[in-house]
Amino acid sequence: MRTLRVLYRGPLASCNYDCPYCPFAKRRDPPEQLRADRAALERFTGWVRDFGEPVEVLFTPWGEGLTRSWYRAALVELSNLAHVGRVAIQTNLSARLDGWLGAADATKLAFWCTYHPGQTTIERFLTACTTLRRHGLRHSVGIVGLDEHHAAAVELREKLNSAVYLWVNAAEGHTYSAAEEAAWTAIDPLFGYSVRPHVSLGRACRTGEDVISVLGDGTVRRCHFVPEPLGNLYDGSWAARRAARTCPNVACDCHIGYVHLETLPLYDVFAGGILERIPHAFGPDRGPSAAGTTAAAAPDRVSGGSGGRLVEGGVRRVALQLGRFSGGRGR
Repeated sequence: MRTLRVLYRGPLASCNYDCPYCPFAKRRDPPEQLRADRAALERFTGWVRDFGEPVEVLFTPWGEGLTRSWYRAALVELSNLAHVGRVAIQTNLSARLDGWLGAADATKLAFWCTYHPGQTTIERFLTACTTLRRHGLRHSVGIVGLDEHHAAAVELREKLNSAVYLWVNAAEGHTYSAAEEAAWTAIDPLFGYSVRPHVSLGRACRTGEDVISVLGDGTVRRCHFVPEPLGNLYDGSWAARRAARTCPNVACDCHIGYVHLETLPLYDVFAGGILERIPHAFGPDRGPSAAGTTAAAAPDRVSGGSGGRLVEGGVRRVALQLGRFSGGRGR
């Protein structure tokens, strides 16, 4: 039976950080919105509990979820369900970790962690990463590719355990020179996928069939970036429209969207770690030196057309690039 991947985003929009590039920085949700978010999440958790198919869940809150007890409870509960293959969350990793992680199934729980320079110290962030490793939890670590973040990214790569993938997100609205792109690619060999939008109009995409986006009220969309609803999760109306379809958008420039494009080799590159953004080479008990075993079935050349991206060498080239990180210093 095929696995359904669900990206869930409830009403939560508050965050404890004040990043200048984020519209939700230091935003406070009123009590009624927090109550609504909790109720929505608990309803969604109940749906997953009763769902009769293999499922994976990625929480993509606008705000910071781990500082809220109901997200921690949902992660623990879902990780312990037999039919849930993976449950992950996007987080700034600022919340308390010890005391609840031990109740989760470490083989299923994963984290997509973002380091925000200026909001916390690198030492504190790395301590949190060490806690995840101590619990045997899968996690990727990332940073926004702003000029002022480059030195911090270099330091992060140097001090982060070499078995942890460090990704770089291209900054919104920023154009990178060839030299800048090369500098960021030296940190994240997959940066090229983030730096330019992918042509997606009319291209095959797994969203809408194997991947769906769910809002707090149960509205189901094919992904976060296509507003047309497929139906509602709780009345079952979405199921009738669950089908393969091409993308209606001109381009896709966010990882949680373009990773599902069938014209890109990213399901091979991230095999086993699609939701938590962990390349196959960085899988469980695998250091990056194992990158050469990445699947090589994808086409050697994937062209996005005008305004798109040219990827030469497919997953074989990516595997060789990722293999450069075999000598990093652990922590």
